[in-house]
Amino acid sequence: MTAPDPSSLLADLAGGSAPFALIARDGATVEVLTGDIVDVELLADIPLTDAAGTAREVLALVPYRQVRERGFVCHDDGAPLRCLVIDERVALPRAEVMASLPSSPVPLTDAGFDIADEEYADIVRRVIADEIGRGEGANFVIRRDFVAGVDTDPRVAALTWFRALLEHEKGAYWTFAVVTDGHIAVGASPEAHVSAQDGIVTMNPISGTFRHPAGGATAETLAEFLRSTKETEELFMVVDEELKMMSAVCSDGGRITGPHLKEMSRLTHTEYMLRGRSDLDPRDILRETMFAPTVTGSPMQNACTVIARHETAPRGYYSGVAALFTPNGAAEGATHDLDAPILIRTAYLVDGRLRVPVGATLVRHSDPYGEVGETHGKAAGVLGAIGAIPRDAPAAPPAADPDAPTAPRRPLGEDPAIAELLASRNDRLAPFWMNPQDPDGSGPFAGRTALVVDAEDRFTTMLAHQLRHLGLDTRIVHWSEVTDADLDAADLVVSGPGPGDPRDDTPRMEAMRHVVGRRTARRDPLLAVCLSHQILADALGIELMPLDRPHQGLQKSVDVFGEDASIGFYNTFTARVNPGDRRGISYGPDAPVSGSEIDVAADSTTGDVYALRGPGFASVQGHLESILSRDGMRTLERLIAHAL
Repeated sequence: MTAPDPSSLLADLAGGSAPFALIARDGATVEVLTGDIVDVELLADIPLTDAAGTAREVLALVPYRQVRERGFVCHDDGAPLRCLVIDERVALPRAEVMASLPSSPVPLTDAGFDIADEEYADIVRRVIADEIGRGEGANFVIRRDFVAGVDTDPRVAALTWFRALLEHEKGAYWTFAVVTDGHIAVGASPEAHVSAQDGIVTMNPISGTFRHPAGGATAETLAEFLRSTKETEELFMVVDEELKMMSAVCSDGGRITGPHLKEMSRLTHTEYMLRGRSDLDPRDILRETMFAPTVTGSPMQNACTVIARHETAPRGYYSGVAALFTPNGAAEGATHDLDAPILIRTAYLVDGRLRVPVGATLVRHSDPYGEVGETHGKAAGVLGAIGAIPRDAPAAPPAADPDAPTAPRRPLGEDPAIAELLASRNDRLAPFWMNPQDPDGSGPFAGRTALVVDAEDRFTTMLAHQLRHLGLDTRIVHWSEVTDADLDAADLVVSGPGPGDPRDDTPRMEAMRHVVGRRTARRDPLLAVCLSHQILADALGIELMPLDRPHQGLQKSVDVFGEDASIGFYNTFTARVNPGDRRGISYGPDAPVSGSEIDVAADSTTGDVYALRGPGFASVQGHLESILSRDGMRTLERLIAHAL
């Protein structure tokens, strides 16, 4: 079969009305996909087979509103889960495609951000004070949109922008254009959210954004960025959040490799790779991983609530995914491979209006004006590439022999000093998550059962994975579904972490108090983590209070009953005793045990309580399952051994 002429094929697409997609992801070719559009309501409805049961390829645009499938809140704009059911695929040489695409700039009118810089800075301040400062989560992504009018024919604009991104935006995971009736998306996404191939699931958390100075990035300017505590902790937090997802879909929980650099035209990011094994349907994998914490926040469920409070308009497809389902020849099980980049660094064109949404990750260290600058930098990556704003000039080469040949610039990640700085980050991380792992049913607690009560923080999936490594037959139950029969039947109950103020009287807090109270009253083995640790301390009459500065994504070395342990903390509230107290504390009259039966691990200066243990129970303020807990597994085993 004769290969189609790129010029004729692309001209037909520009002048026609049929939907199509262009995808560049291998550096050499551009895939041209054509077919029919089908809009569906749920991920399970994505039509991976025809009426006869024959597998077919589908490209799906998954909007942010699909978080409703997980029971999360959002501003629902009705954006369709749009599927291009592919009936023809053509791979064309990248250079020939670029030569055949239009290149005249697309004029914009009335261009600018929909939210002014000062107004966005105020939103950042409120999120830090009212959300992170009140224990609602560790980090949140709040977006703003660059908007403009476009008078050019939409299909011509899409092809023009696609060509510009191919030429000027480097380092993208996918460069793509998806053209359907009434809606166009053109982008250069740096980040693969999730992929599944031959039973291997991969996620690619990217965080930390270095905005290149005028003239381009250098090893010296990049090194300063890599030494930033804020940027380092930001990446660690999103790795923790994506490991929660990996632990939910992979039998071996997921292994970390990296960190690496993702170098683009105006920005450089830091990233890790997470890999694990799964035999789930790829649509189920996609549902369990909606959506990336790098564009939402953590914990995920509460991040959606915070986004709804601080973003007044729906997100559309921003922070959703483009998901390509490709038949792999399997007769049953996972019959399709999945490749799904995040829909960021993407321009949307609807009814003559361009929209480029961008967001900044807000953490406890965030500087409001620094986050304003980050949104400008991310928008510029797209806008500069498509010619909407001036493009960066390349860095001037150092003075040298003018007659000497010019060598291509070495990637910054290959600079020895940069490589050493990147590698040093792993010195802080838990070896458990860096090594291959697959529970085999053995372990010190083999033959016993554990029930993990989920208080709306999916750290519970990582906890459950660790418990299985320790030999416990483990299942997770949501706080709203757990019964007394469940609680009484388990050999060990792990009362989990969650967002919010432990002193509140919400249904969730009342349910977690019941879990803790029932197990301690019956002296049945209990491990209480973070929020549940605070609830246990409160039941024992220990005072609860907010920290002066939230410990969100903070690594500390603390004394846990005679052993130093490096542990990751994600807490805004703390239980506090008089410094130095370990036994004989004056507990409240309704406490389930007497003070003489309790051992307390507390900070010798502040009195912050890091762990408790007593008859049939133990608790810990930190997250032993976090990648920040280098001594997590050892400490977890010690506390469980005491509780049992």
